[in-house]
This record gives sequence, C-alpha cells and structure tokens, in this order.
Amino acid sequence: MKTGIIQMRCTDSVEENKRRLAERIGEAAEKGAELIVLQELHNSLYFCQVESTDNFDLAETVPGPSTEFYGALAKRHCIVLVVSLFERRAAGLYHNTAVVLEKDGSVAGIYRKMHIPDDPAYYEKFYFTPGDLGFRPIQTSVGRLGVQVCWDQWYPEGARLMALQGADVLIYPTAIGYESSDTKEEQERQREAWTTVQRGHAVANGLPVITVNRTGHEPDPSGQTRGIQFWGCSFVAGPQGEMLFRAPQDEEVVAVIDIDLKRSEQVRRWWPFLRDRRIDEFMALSKRFVDD
Repeated sequence: MKTGIIQMRCTDSVEENKRRLAERIGEAAEKGAELIVLQELHNSLYFCQVESTDNFDLAETVPGPSTEFYGALAKRHCIVLVVSLFERRAAGLYHNTAVVLEKDGSVAGIYRKMHIPDDPAYYEKFYFTPGDLGFRPIQTSVGRLGVQVCWDQWYPEGARLMALQGADVLIYPTAIGYESSDTKEEQERQREAWTTVQRGHAVANGLPVITVNRTGHEPDPSGQTRGIQFWGCSFVAGPQGEMLFRAPQDEEVVAVIDIDLKRSEQVRRWWPFLRDRRIDEFMALSKRFVDD
C-alpha cells in the first residue's frame, strides 16, 4: 500500500491551510499514494493553547464543509484520505474527530478522540468531549484502518483493541511539540519516547504504524508562554518497529512510503503475541488502579 503523509506548518487562515493541503494531496497522489494521512486539526492553528469560547467558531458538523471539500479531493485523486476535524456535534458538544474518506468521496467512518489531555498549552478538555465510538477500525478499499488521534498514541490498550478487531494498520494524526523552557536534552527525551512508544505498538501488535505530526512554531495568543515548537518527525514503522520513513523535525514534507501489509502475517507467525496472551488474567486492566 503506497501511503502518503503530509507534514506541514499551519497558518492563521483556514482557507490558506486547505489550499496548501489540496496542493500537497495532489502531489502525493501523483507519486502514487493510495492512502494519504493528514496531521491533527490541520485546518487551523493549534487553538488549544488558550481557553477561549471564540475558538468554538472553528468547529463544524460532520458531514459538513470540510468533509465535502476533502471528499471531493479524495474522489478527484481516487485515494483514501484521513483528515482531522474539530467536530460540532451539537451546541455545547464538540469532539476532536478523525474522518476517513473513501475513493468516491464518501465518509467511510469516523473516530472521536478518546483520551483528551489537559496540560499547559494543550487545554483540550476545554474544547473536546471524550469520544464515544470506542476503538473500532474503519473498513476501506485499502484495508481496515485503526485510526486514533495524538494523545491516544501513548496508550497500548487502544492499539491492542484495534488489532483485536482486525486492523491492518495503526494511524495517528498528531499535534505535539516542545515546551520552550525545557532543555535540549529533555526535548530529545520526550521526542524519542513518543517515537518509541508507538514503535512498541507496532511490535506488540505486528502491525505498521503511521504517525503524522505538525511542524513549525505557533505562538501562544495569550502571551503567557513562548508558544509551541511542533517537533515534526512524522514516521512510518513496520510490524517489527522498523523505521520505513522518518521526516525531519523542522521541515514540511510530502512523502509516499510503500507498506507491505502482507508482512504482518509473517511477523505474527514468528511472534505469536496474540496467541499467547493470558486473557484469563487481564480483568484487572479495566480498573483505574489495582490496590492490594
């Protein structure tokens, strides 16, 4: 499966971001991409650096204007396209939602972000209600896509549940970067931990992982911090965690990577982790914490 990833800087203009993404989607399609994955909340700047009710004006319904726009691109280029939107489900009810668009432009399925962070400069709990659709792969013409979003990528349970339901690949649209006061050494530790945990999902489940992050600096509108430097480093890993592609930290990238989906079958024969799981002893995983 030829997979396109688009790592991009965002501007404060939604229309400009959509125009630039349309160009890059066309570029990846010309290179032969069958599946193209975009980064998290790509239509705008990462607005969660501040808590402002005005930012809810960025939200839209699904289906809605963006699914129409990106659906037309998917149909024009005959691709499966994974987009990331600020969903307005109802007045006062909003989600961070990934939408998978089929080659005919239709909505193949959606995933609502399950784990919602609330950290300095990542005030997502102010905006997003946790997802209620569970961890369910989305069936498409290129395979069953186990789509999650950003903060979900730190949790092995979501990846496992996607694998147990037949996902062919794990996909994570992402917006993550450095806190400006951290040392260079701490920044590197955070970035490498982020990469390592997702490669671990690939190994533990015998599945490829596709992660697409933002790049560039985005200022804090409140002026209370020095903003976020998104660390890029979008990557594709194979089912043994092997790096098939890794983007640089601070450059925009349009890349197409060959992913051999058949390889997962062989890897799972060598390493039959699903066979040997002690599911009879895992009930405690449903608890918040296991007290003595």
